[in-house]
Amino acid sequence: MLGPLTFAAPFALAALIALPALWFLLRVTPPRARRIDFPPLKLVADLLPQRETPARTPPWLLILRMLAAAALILAVSGPVWNPAGIGASGGRTPLLVLIDNGFAAANDWRARMRVAVDAIEGAARDGRPVALLPTADPAAAFEAKTPAAALERLRAVAPRPHLGDRGVHLSAIASFLERVPGAALIWISDGVSGTGEGGFAKDLEALATKHGAALTILKADQPPALAITGAESGGRLTAHVLRAGPNGRDTGLVRALDQKGLPLAEHDFRFAAGATEGEIGFDLPVELRNSIARLEIAGERSAGAVTLMDERGKRRRVGLVFGGTSDQAQPLLAPTYYLAKALTPFADVQEPRGAKGIAESIAQLLDNQVSVLVLADVGALDEQTRARVTAFVDAGGLLLRFAGPRLAAGNDPLVPVRLRRGGRTLGGTLSWDSPKTLAAFAPESPFAGLVPPADIGVRRQILAEPDGDLPSRTWASLQDGTPIVTAEKRGQGLVVLFHVTADTTWSNLPLSGLFIDMLRRVVGLAGSAAAPVTEGGPRPAAAILAPRLTLDGFGALGSPPAGATAVSADYGDRATHDHPPGFYGPADGGIAVNALKPDDRLKALDLASLAGARIGSLAGAETLDLRAFLFTLALMLLILDTLAGLWLGGFLSRSSGGLIGRLGSRGAALALAVTALAALIGPGPARAEEPPANRPNGFESALVTRLAYVITGDAAIDEASRAGLTGLTQMLATRTALEPGEPAGLDPTKDELAFYPLIYWPIAPGRPQPSEAAIRRIDAFMRNGGTVLFDTRDGLTARPGAPPTPEAAYLRKMLSTLEVPELEPVPIDHVLTKAFYLVDTFPGRYATGQTWVEALPPAAEGAERRPARAGDGVSPILITSNDLAAAWAVGRRGEALYPVVGGDQRQREMAFRGGINIVMYTLTGNYKADQVHVPALLERLGQ
Repeated sequence: MLGPLTFAAPFALAALIALPALWFLLRVTPPRARRIDFPPLKLVADLLPQRETPARTPPWLLILRMLAAAALILAVSGPVWNPAGIGASGGRTPLLVLIDNGFAAANDWRARMRVAVDAIEGAARDGRPVALLPTADPAAAFEAKTPAAALERLRAVAPRPHLGDRGVHLSAIASFLERVPGAALIWISDGVSGTGEGGFAKDLEALATKHGAALTILKADQPPALAITGAESGGRLTAHVLRAGPNGRDTGLVRALDQKGLPLAEHDFRFAAGATEGEIGFDLPVELRNSIARLEIAGERSAGAVTLMDERGKRRRVGLVFGGTSDQAQPLLAPTYYLAKALTPFADVQEPRGAKGIAESIAQLLDNQVSVLVLADVGALDEQTRARVTAFVDAGGLLLRFAGPRLAAGNDPLVPVRLRRGGRTLGGTLSWDSPKTLAAFAPESPFAGLVPPADIGVRRQILAEPDGDLPSRTWASLQDGTPIVTAEKRGQGLVVLFHVTADTTWSNLPLSGLFIDMLRRVVGLAGSAAAPVTEGGPRPAAAILAPRLTLDGFGALGSPPAGATAVSADYGDRATHDHPPGFYGPADGGIAVNALKPDDRLKALDLASLAGARIGSLAGAETLDLRAFLFTLALMLLILDTLAGLWLGGFLSRSSGGLIGRLGSRGAALALAVTALAALIGPGPARAEEPPANRPNGFESALVTRLAYVITGDAAIDEASRAGLTGLTQMLATRTALEPGEPAGLDPTKDELAFYPLIYWPIAPGRPQPSEAAIRRIDAFMRNGGTVLFDTRDGLTARPGAPPTPEAAYLRKMLSTLEVPELEPVPIDHVLTKAFYLVDTFPGRYATGQTWVEALPPAAEGAERRPARAGDGVSPILITSNDLAAAWAVGRRGEALYPVVGGDQRQREMAFRGGINIVMYTLTGNYKADQVHVPALLERLGQ
């Protein structure tokens, strides 16, 4: 190893010792051939013996030959340029590779995987064993293994959907270094501080120094990861976009999606100069806001860039009713004023308008479908109103009541416990008791974790009759043990009673921040499937919810991994390895666990204070194999040597006998020199470019059935089309008897279309409209039996009744001059649904768009409707918005290139089945709709 330069076969460098010998061997060349005239009279004179000496090789030619020999020897030795020195060492001590694989590493995962592979391959060249440690995985002991085994293990490493705690691995790292002192450590860092970490970087440096290990840290110049914290429901839906430090990604888009993956709203975000946090807000109606199940940063494939929302994050509609008369309801004195102020930050508060009386007010709010009905000092209700409120609670509603003189004087069954008539007055002139404060909340109470301020005083309350069920129904009590908040589950709903008023008449609780927190938790129970109280008996622990759907490290929602465990119904912590982010419990009453808590922030690792570590960049850590360059250089130098020898031998002289003389121009010599120089420079470094579109060839296309797509000019769309049709072609070859060729990219203006049964045309609204010549060729193609599949790719943004999307408007304009037949959504009995597979829909990357086909002809009276066009024709046009090519697209190793948007885990499989049906339909027509042979087949089956 020479610094960052390593050799796969270093013993081959010993041949460089022979270069001095080559110097002397190459110095002499044969004498230059002479031209002898043959005049008869001078024959004897010209043949007089002369002493000739060999000519010396010119120094420049000698240097050229020595360089060619040196380049050839160096190429054979297998040099590799390793700028970071990763994986290379002069010794045989093991190499420990630490790779961060939390969600913050997902953004540039390919880059860090490439660096990890280079590190292990560098160790393999030195014959060093390798230990691999993903820092987001659970702590476990590890051993150094062969580089091949380490590479196999590396292939199984993937980003985890949580922030890792690197500190838990320090003991295992220390044990490893004690067993193998002098080992090399490479830490491929994401640059983001993990959860619960103090000074992991300093501790790791201290361990490396203590055991004599070389520490190299490779990271991006700035942490590129973006994240979003849990949304908060205030006057509007707000969320915080985070980054660990300024990284150039100052703007972006946040999308709000429903449970089916359909977008409900979008909002741009922008970081201020040097800021690491940005706030955004969505102003949406309550119904639309409560439909949001997911907030995500567009284009950021990371679990940290996704926030899932459950019932706890929904904004409830709360109705307020006060039992006092209108003249008593002064704005600053009425209980509804305090309640409205406390509830507004997290609920949609409604009060009856124009209602006359309590019964009409309650009826108006229930008609508005409130989730929580709040009755402040409301006494006994009439029978009809009481029955309706009871039905509201039994159906899952939450009834929240506050005490007052009217409730104390009445006898209302809509309370969780039996009440004593009258009230208990504390601190009066004839009372021995002073104002009481709240006792600490029990662990099983919904208010657990809240701390009651010491200055809260209760001067009066309604007392509950003691019975065996009272402890199980008590959520909060005074210091003397008397209940102050009680609750009871009724049917699917809940009845909650505060034994004090909602204003300051009986206590100063409404003036405290605790009052807001208590109301937030009570309102959050509306619609919750996990009831915190039971009918009698001791209060149970929080319900246990099993994982239903979880996020992977790239933010894709799927089936839970094998190691995912259940959480309690009141779980509010961030995701961990055992509890990955996702939805837990039933779909109608579960909870969401996210990668970050609402108050979490991303912090950059402090590596500036490390003195004993070598810090490099991921971009600068790429290794380069120099063998190809050196072999090319040696070859070019030998070509120059050959040209020089020809020139010195007179074969390239300007005389009539020389090559240049025969060419008759000085330009020939210049052309040869330029050609040799261009070959010497050689091609640039090889780049992993995608293969160009397979341009059609008339002869080949006539012999092989192949699919085709229209080249739009948008590189990203065209690549998706190519990869998509490649994936569909592979599926056709695997699952059917068809053996199609590679898909072809078409220019409708120039290329012949008749060779292709199906042409896929993705709509790119940013490109110019096709020319009139292209439109006419497409029209002729469809008239002659071809089918064009237009894909607007807007299934995520299109809405029925809304203005057309740019893609839809583009397609309408393009088809305005074509004779397009009447279209209809694919009927359930259409031959497309049974051409090969039995399918109902044709999903792609999106599953919500509609697929249109030529409308079926009306059936004759009394005849069965034929599921195809007249004759054996095929619909000349298909239109979809589901982005089919993205769902079909596969990479070189067969991996899916684009995630699908939808809750069905089999969506990609159904997309392939729908694509196979479309191809089979275009190739075979409607033969499966024929009923001619059904009787014969049934008769044969009966035999």
